[in-house]
Amino acid sequence: MDSPVPSTRPGLVVGGLAFAGVVTTLMSTLVVPLLGQLPLLLDTSAANASWVVTVTVLAGAVITPVTGRLGDLLGARRVMLLCTIPLVLGSFVCAVATSLTPMLVGRALQGMGFGMIPLGISALRSLVPPDRLPSAIAMMSASMGIGGALGLPLAAVVAEHADWRALFWGVGALSVLIAVLIRWFVPHTPAHATGRRFDRFGAVGLGAGLVFLLLALSKGGDWGWTSGVTLAFAAGAIVVLPAWALWERRTRDPLVDLAVASGRQVLLTNTVTAVIGFSLFIQSLVVPQIRQLPAETGHGLGQSMVAMGVWCAPAGIVMMAAAPLAARLMSFRGPRVTLFAGCLVIAAGYGLSLIAMNSSWGLLVVTCSIAAGVGLAYAALPALIMGAVPASEISSATSVNTLIRSIGNTVSAAVTGVVLAHLTVEFAGHPVPSETGFLAILAIGLVSALVAAAITLTIPGRRAGSPESADAGAESPAESKV
Repeated sequence: MDSPVPSTRPGLVVGGLAFAGVVTTLMSTLVVPLLGQLPLLLDTSAANASWVVTVTVLAGAVITPVTGRLGDLLGARRVMLLCTIPLVLGSFVCAVATSLTPMLVGRALQGMGFGMIPLGISALRSLVPPDRLPSAIAMMSASMGIGGALGLPLAAVVAEHADWRALFWGVGALSVLIAVLIRWFVPHTPAHATGRRFDRFGAVGLGAGLVFLLLALSKGGDWGWTSGVTLAFAAGAIVVLPAWALWERRTRDPLVDLAVASGRQVLLTNTVTAVIGFSLFIQSLVVPQIRQLPAETGHGLGQSMVAMGVWCAPAGIVMMAAAPLAARLMSFRGPRVTLFAGCLVIAAGYGLSLIAMNSSWGLLVVTCSIAAGVGLAYAALPALIMGAVPASEISSATSVNTLIRSIGNTVSAAVTGVVLAHLTVEFAGHPVPSETGFLAILAIGLVSALVAAAITLTIPGRRAGSPESADAGAESPAESKV
């Protein structure tokens, strides 16, 4: 077990890294209020403008496992500083963009900064004393949800009352501040995989496979699920990803150690991660639509973009408030119990949504309940991963866990799109999602959260007196009772 390096300012370390996580995840919802205006602003079609969101997701998915492995080879702090470069450049490129191409370049660069979040989580094991590690992991993990929740209302207000370019100038300045905070307040982190080589072929292979897979999932609804281009990308993923896995098992220094990734605790934790990512993203897609759908439909609330964002913002605050509770629960009962509790709270939120869908206050309770559950679950997931992998694989393993969460989000978006597209009603001459469609997809969210809880029960507990017993990722003897 690697011992934390001495630090007299763990609060500043955790605060700086959590701030980096919040700002980085702001990028994911930054352009949502602009989607309707982008075709006019960039002189392009609505279909082309949708790539402004897609390209960021793709870049983030491709770069995350790469930066994770580099974190093991070079040290997490050094790679986090490198990640701030595309964040800053991408934000400023978007701020001056006048057409689609530079906007896509800037958004792809912003997506390349997403690898900073799992790096920050993995760095905590070396930078924070063991007694503060659970709360540090919980706060850093919560930052991923906080940024997304707070980014939407902030972006909506700025987009409505100021020049849209101010959004990108603002996040560019915040990205510069991230670099300053990491440089000043985050100590050096050791490289745990020294002497090993970076797997360039594995990086290219995984990147290509992910691009094929995520494009098929994210654009299949637009292109048609049986169209030639969708099937071609799906076939590319089916061919490339198994070939990549075969290479990883045979090479001496793989990008992702599949022997570690296929261990029972890591494999089951990643499976739960995918299901939670799927479940969580459903409410992120459905609740804003319900709030903005005209009240005349009979199941919409008729809110503006700004009002919708304001009603959704408290979820981010709840997720932040859940972090200390998650830390305390992990300390007393272990991360597996914490993850199980989080899944049940998410399920309870979805259960409530089935009877409170048509109420603003009811939906507020729903989103806050789900946010509380996600705060518990997100805190436990990296702790379970770090408690099951060697020090030389921590950054890589946490990055892969983050990637799997993103894949769960993408699958969720595809399934939600299919369900809502097939269950519609006519309104003002246009098809809109029906109440039945919303109820159906919310019920899927409930079932998926319960499935995640069931899988959590199969994650093995740590034996008493194991070497990991001092880590946040280790489970207490009480875990065997679950």
